Amino acid sequence: MISLAYLIHVERIFDSYGQAGLVLAATSLGQAIAGPLTSRWMGRWGMRPVIGATIVVSLISMGAIAFIPMALGGYVLFGLLGGLATPPIQPAVRTIYPKMVNSRQLTPLFSLDASAQEIIWIAGPVVTTFLAIQIAPPVAIGAAAIMLIVGGLWFLASPEVGSVRIPPSRRRLGTVLAKGPVLLATVVGFLLIGSAAAVEVAVVSVFGEEGSEAGILLAMWAIASLIGGLSFGGLPIGPWAMAVRMVVVALGMLLAIASTNFWWLLLTLAISGAGIAPALAVMFAIVSASVKFSETAEAYGWVGSGQLIGAALGSAVAGFTIDAFGSPGGFVAAFAFAALGTLVAAVFKSAHPDLRDRDASPIPDTEPVTIQSGGSSVG
Repeated sequence: MISLAYLIHVERIFDSYGQAGLVLAATSLGQAIAGPLTSRWMGRWGMRPVIGATIVVSLISMGAIAFIPMALGGYVLFGLLGGLATPPIQPAVRTIYPKMVNSRQLTPLFSLDASAQEIIWIAGPVVTTFLAIQIAPPVAIGAAAIMLIVGGLWFLASPEVGSVRIPPSRRRLGTVLAKGPVLLATVVGFLLIGSAAAVEVAVVSVFGEEGSEAGILLAMWAIASLIGGLSFGGLPIGPWAMAVRMVVVALGMLLAIASTNFWWLLLTLAISGAGIAPALAVMFAIVSASVKFSETAEAYGWVGSGQLIGAALGSAVAGFTIDAFGSPGGFVAAFAFAALGTLVAAVFKSAHPDLRDRDASPIPDTEPVTIQSGGSSVG
């Protein structure tokens, strides 16, 4: 919601998508940097202090952009600041999951999480566009701020946030990316969300910002993703799981290129949507099963950063291809992202753990302990 609201708001002020894009780029850059960094801080200072502080800074940044007239540099600066202060709630909640449920329930829970995330990615921009265009862009920014306050405080009030402590990671920042499953999930997630963002832009370009058809299509796409996540979330996760789910996404995108007819797009987006949440669920599961508990928050921070960069890049690429080739160009861009994601998942299958005979719980943290034996210490 925030990125799109900023784009519409700054464009109206300066009458330039290029200058608005600079603010959006600064915000996305801040978000990408913040993902692994603030996630790592939670292991040092605790979840509540880090999330609470970032919520406050985010609100200050949003208020400044919405209500204080500034030169372009001011908007860029506050956009970067707000991006850097993105609350690390997604890494926090996915770190808590293994402590909330037993190992058999963990993969279905990741699937439910992925379904909810996909609905957020689709519904958020629809709400933002409606408020920004029908009322005013600052109202859309204010709505995002209200959701941030309510959702943030609701999450911070959860007992699990206080009872689960993330051990501080002993490795350097970024070392977790050396683990194949984390890097694979980050790259494929980047391409998957890039594809979804391109579809969003393409659908809006077909039916315009004013009509209801775009909103209906995106809503049905979200429902298809939710159904897919709930239906296939409990399936065993073998080494081909991510590639197979990405094939479903890419197939729907490919078919969408053929026609911009409403009913055809409804069918093809339903096909692609059925694979999105299951693919995300696989990413969350293989990351969880491949890192130590102390590394989970940072690992999910990198995955989230990849998705944020993918969303920004997917929207930008779709905009260029739509300008060059019309609305079908946006679906071509979406298919290209999804097809490349499928290829990466297939080629680097060896980095994908086989979870068919094991659960997705993180690797326990271990450390040397001192044992007293016969009056001497043994390390």
